[in-house]
Amino acid sequence: MTRAAIAGIVRRYLPVFALLAASTAQAQYFWIDGDADGRRIQSGELGKPAAIADTRGARAFAADGKDLALAALDGGYRAAPGGGDLRFAASRADDKALTLFHARFGRQETKAVSDLELVPTTPGGNSFRLFWKGNPVSASQVNVVTSEGWSRILRPAADGSVSFNPSFPGLYVLEVSARINGSATVDGKKYDDVRHVATLSFRVDR
Repeated sequence: MTRAAIAGIVRRYLPVFALLAASTAQAQYFWIDGDADGRRIQSGELGKPAAIADTRGARAFAADGKDLALAALDGGYRAAPGGGDLRFAASRADDKALTLFHARFGRQETKAVSDLELVPTTPGGNSFRLFWKGNPVSASQVNVVTSEGWSRILRPAADGSVSFNPSFPGLYVLEVSARINGSATVDGKKYDDVRHVATLSFRVDR
């Protein structure tokens, strides 16, 4: 699937985003971790990586939309180092469902760049809002998992934000899943099940 095809799907379903179903726990997603050599992007669930062989249109990019070099590596991807928070997008399709993935590493930028994105309300903060095409929306729940095995389900406050206190060192991954009310046709195949999955990951080192 080309990036243009993915973008067309997103534009098509913009008017019905309010009809998203509740987030689902234990969803498959992409998450990002970082080190001095770049950013590693993995599929599956944190601690339970899965193959990326059926992933389409994988792309890593910076806050300004500029593409970053991306290479397959050890069952995942590695993105070249870049300034600011990193974004990643890809899609995956099976016999029934089409899933559009959005991932972000870092919580310093308070502007949404991806079509579906969890964004900190303050740089480095512990409160987050969900944005769809630049507009804030309220998720029914946000799932938090960590490299240390700790997990939690966050419910939105009255203003739509979710908050928690990262109390120990490790990698934190926030995940939200949404199912669109409608169908899509891509490369001649119709999908009645169209989903978006977004993650925000960051490390706490203290």
